[in-house]
Parts: sequence; C-alpha cells; structure tokens
Amino acid sequence: MAEDRQPRRYPRNLQGVMQLAVDAGSAAEGPAPVEPMSEERKTWLRDALAEVCKGQMDEVEQMKQCLAVLRQEGSSERETEGEDERDEEDEDERESAFEMLSELCENLDNARDFMTLGGLDLCVSQYLCHAQSGLRWRAAQLLASCAQNMPQVQAHLLSMGTLPKLLQLTDSDPNPTVRVKALYAVSCLVREQEAGLQAFLSHDGFSVLMRGIQSDSEKLRTKSAFLLLNLLTSHPEQKDTVVSMGMVEQLVSVLRTPHSPFHEHVLGALCCLVEDCQQGLKDCRNPALGLEELLRQRSRELQGKEESQEELDFCERLKVICFRGQQSDDNGMDR
Repeated sequence: MAEDRQPRRYPRNLQGVMQLAVDAGSAAEGPAPVEPMSEERKTWLRDALAEVCKGQMDEVEQMKQCLAVLRQEGSSERETEGEDERDEEDEDERESAFEMLSELCENLDNARDFMTLGGLDLCVSQYLCHAQSGLRWRAAQLLASCAQNMPQVQAHLLSMGTLPKLLQLTDSDPNPTVRVKALYAVSCLVREQEAGLQAFLSHDGFSVLMRGIQSDSEKLRTKSAFLLLNLLTSHPEQKDTVVSMGMVEQLVSVLRTPHSPFHEHVLGALCCLVEDCQQGLKDCRNPALGLEELLRQRSRELQGKEESQEELDFCERLKVICFRGQQSDDNGMDR
C-alpha cells in the first residue's frame, strides 16, 4: 500500500516505543476479551524496536566521533609558524562537535552515555578553561544540556568541583556569551538540587548573582535576576542570608537604572525578601532608599501596558506590604 511506503514514523527514544506498544495493544482490543496481537502488528513493533536501537547505536557512535575530535586538542599544538589557517579549521571542527553533542545530549539517555564515555570530564578539565571563548561557552552549554533534569549527571559534575569553575566564569570571564552560558549551567546544577544549592552557598553564589544583575550584559542581568527570584521562591530559608548581604539596597539601586524588562524579576525578588522576613521589610522601609516614591513612579509608567502587567503587580504588592499601614505597624513595634 502507498501508506506503507511513507517515510519512517518510528520514534527515536524508548518513551516513544513504549507508547507504540501501548497503542498496538490498545488497537487489538475488541468488544470481547483482548485478542492476541496480529502477526502484522508484531512485525511492525519489532521493526520499530530495531529501528530505535539502531538509532541509539548511531547516536552513541556520533558522540564517540565528536569526542575523538575534541580529544585531539592536546596533540594539536603547533611547533612551527604558518599554521594559523589549520588552527582555525581545528577550532571550527571542535565547535561543530560541541554543537552536535549539545543537540544529542538533550536526550536523557544520550546525556548518561556521554557521561559514561568520559565526555563530562573532558569538558570540565580541558574546555571550560580553554583559550578560545567559542569553545568555553560551548562546553558550558553542553554541560547544561547534560545536567538539566539529570540528577546522576548533576551529582557527577558536583563531585568534580564543576560549580566553582562555572561561578568563576559567570563572574569574571571577559566574553559575555561565556558568562551567560556558564550561568545557565549553574542554574541546571542548583535548581531543585540540594547538594548543588549547598555548593552554591559555600562559594558565595548569591554575590555572583548580584554582580551579574549589575553587569553591562542584558542577557546576564536577566538570567541572574531570574535565578535569584527562583532560588528565593524555592528556598525561602535563604532570605535572611541574602538580606544580610545588603541585597535589598543593591536591588533598589538596580531599579533606578534605565528601565528594562529584567526589572520584573528584580521586583519579584524584593517581594520575596519582604514576605516573612522582618529585616528585609525594615530595609525596604528605610527612608534613605526612597523606595516608596520609586514604586509610585514606576506604577504610573507601567499603567495600561499589558506586557508589563506582572511587573506592575509586583510594584503594587511591594507598596502594600511595605508602606500601607506602615505608621500603625511602627507604633505597634514601639509598643
């Protein structure tokens, strides 16, 4: 039949095959008891399984080939002049290898295989500190792809001391793309990962985020503010630590810079720091900050702008928590 000649529709992962098996079993159900699967169905399912296994083997081979390219780095030092063009070709090959690996490792099975093949160790030991920024940021991006939603990979990277290296890149790398990709990898290691959070705290990660929010890179500011908001929301027990660092004052000073969409996350973080945190509330009420007037002004600017509704909501929430009924609250504390 023409339908049988269509391009293959087989899934490329185990989850898809399992769904095929369920669908095939369901298709065999009739009004009476479940009938045995037909030979045609059995053949179809066997072919699908074989195709998936073949595809997975092919992808493992692709990863091995990419790793072979990346491992040539150590033997590619040039001892003679006139090799600049060849060096550029080598760098292009390694960048392409990283890009393919990042795509492959979005599949959780491939990410696990990549770890088994020693790919994570190679990225951390050789490429996070590489002289070429294009290779540094691609290595960080690959680590993020592997670590996202993969506790086994996260634990391995943390045991290797990867997090402080990523924090250092986020904080001080001269290339803005490296800093952004390194922060992405940090996020994949600390969100919903208790061991990662503890490592983040022990290496003063909140200070790194604060400096990221104050950087001149729009992407880094946005991602730093978003991660700060996420961590404060997920771990309210860290509010006192963050407030003691002078975070409220720093965030308010950021709000005084020319308006930017990332201010939404900054205001969200301030909301977190005043809820169930007396010192955060006290800091926001400090007249020297002028936060009340700043919030009034920002609210006026945002009125009627549908795309800024969430930021406006944060402004209104902060005004209510910090300044509505403040006099009676102060009197109550005096008593």
